[in-house]
Amino acid sequence: MKRRTFIRDAALSAVAISATGFIRFNGENFEGDCETTTDILGPFYRPNAPVRSDMRLNNDPGKKVVLSGTIMHKDCKTPLKNACVELWHCDSKGVYDNDSSDFKYRAKTYCDDKGNYSFKTIIPVPYDVGNGNIRPAHFHMLVSATGYQALITQLYFTGDPYIAKDRTASSQTAKRRVLKISKGENEENKVLFNVTMLEKLPADEAAIDRLVGIYKNQKNENEEFYKKDGMIWVKKSSSINGGYPLEYYGDNTFGLYGSETKFQFAPQRNSSVKVTVSFIENDSKQTWEAVKEK
Repeated sequence: MKRRTFIRDAALSAVAISATGFIRFNGENFEGDCETTTDILGPFYRPNAPVRSDMRLNNDPGKKVVLSGTIMHKDCKTPLKNACVELWHCDSKGVYDNDSSDFKYRAKTYCDDKGNYSFKTIIPVPYDVGNGNIRPAHFHMLVSATGYQALITQLYFTGDPYIAKDRTASSQTAKRRVLKISKGENEENKVLFNVTMLEKLPADEAAIDRLVGIYKNQKNENEEFYKKDGMIWVKKSSSINGGYPLEYYGDNTFGLYGSETKFQFAPQRNSSVKVTVSFIENDSKQTWEAVKEK
């Protein structure tokens, strides 16, 4: 398959836009029985976080909290045991540990037989991402389990004044992920977040908004991604529809229906986004990259 030859029959892209389980997007928000919506992975994810449930550091003055909840099967009620829950966030100064072997405020744990998980940590703080843009305080979470698409999402907190100005946190799809900080036993702060896993998840509308735009490839050519029908489309003049829709695979990765072409989006620390496109040509894997123009 050559780089610019994505789908031989453009009609395939029209019928490939299918339902995503019992979750539906009604134009304003997701609706369903117990949906857990996705969010963008972000630039600060590190693999291989240590297995532990206590992430607190003795020398960090951050507000201590216990984050807990239950991971459930797609029926919304049966506990999902042994699901892996990974959590990461910034410290009380708004800094992520991206390099040290301590993996500060990065951890993963496994659910018990009742699907329960728990982390002891601190409430992260808002931080400046440049150009006067302040991200509200948030947890990053990745939940994975056999038979289900990994869920990547972010959790926010009620009363945060920066939510209203943050496109991702203020989206309709994030409403159920803006969580109350309450008092538990011994006046300990606690946050509750339950998750329902699905075999296939729709990409969050707000995340799509951050990924679409004009990208420059290595040849200084424009590559355009745009939003249509709640999906990312790649613009191609060869299509009778003006472009082709991309199927969401999770982990900021999208695929072209009916082909082996994959698009891996990676938010950068300078608030830009890089996309790496992989495809098969002459029986070998090829890749090219492009960076979103600010």
